[in-house]
Amino acid sequence: MNWIAELGKFIIFLGLTVVNRERFKVYVSLVLHECINLGISSVFIISIVSTFIGAVSTLQTAYNLISPLIPLYIIGQVVRDMTLLELAPTLTCLVLAGKVGSNIAGELGTMRITEQIDAIEVMGINAASYLVLPKIIAAMITFPMLVIVAGFLSLVGGYIAGTVTGIMTGEEYIKGIREGFMTFSVTFAVIKAFTFSFLIATISSFKGFYTQGGALEVGQSSTQAVTSSTIAILCADYLLAQLFLA
Repeated sequence: MNWIAELGKFIIFLGLTVVNRERFKVYVSLVLHECINLGISSVFIISIVSTFIGAVSTLQTAYNLISPLIPLYIIGQVVRDMTLLELAPTLTCLVLAGKVGSNIAGELGTMRITEQIDAIEVMGINAASYLVLPKIIAAMITFPMLVIVAGFLSLVGGYIAGTVTGIMTGEEYIKGIREGFMTFSVTFAVIKAFTFSFLIATISSFKGFYTQGGALEVGQSSTQAVTSSTIAILCADYLLAQLFLA
């Protein structure tokens, strides 16, 4: 029954983030700051991961493509569909769950145990809305952008790996990317990015906001935030695939 109580507490927490809000212009600067803190600071790691994912996907697809009757441009088609439908949105957000989720939980957890959140609430400010809502909005703005960048760089990484190793020509790879392309694949990737960003931001904020204890508990909250966010992403990934692709 503990998970039911935790779920109810989480839903109440979400409600607190949207009531008794501050003025609109207060959130503008907060959201911009969080966009830099959560999104722009993650560009480098996402770029490295996505590029190598595309390169490895190309090499592994070519390794398993043993029939001479299958044209080489199919490699590009397989890498494209793998990247857009699964690898770019899901793996990108799993990486962000580890980097951004632990950062959010650690920041809010530290503010809780040092009584900074209590001080904010004593001043009559809704701490949940003031501290958490900008993080949620910033995540839902920047994460889809990072997913689009990750998808592009994965395809670029696949192109480089395919042409440098001599597996296929650049023309064959690009033909595979264009062959049978469905624009809904990009839409689906963005939908997944929006959903995952909301889950990461809210779950990590929830774990950090209600931290109790000291420095040890802050570390535990960060670990729980990453674990819970990862599980939520995988469950949502299956549900979205079942809903939109089945």
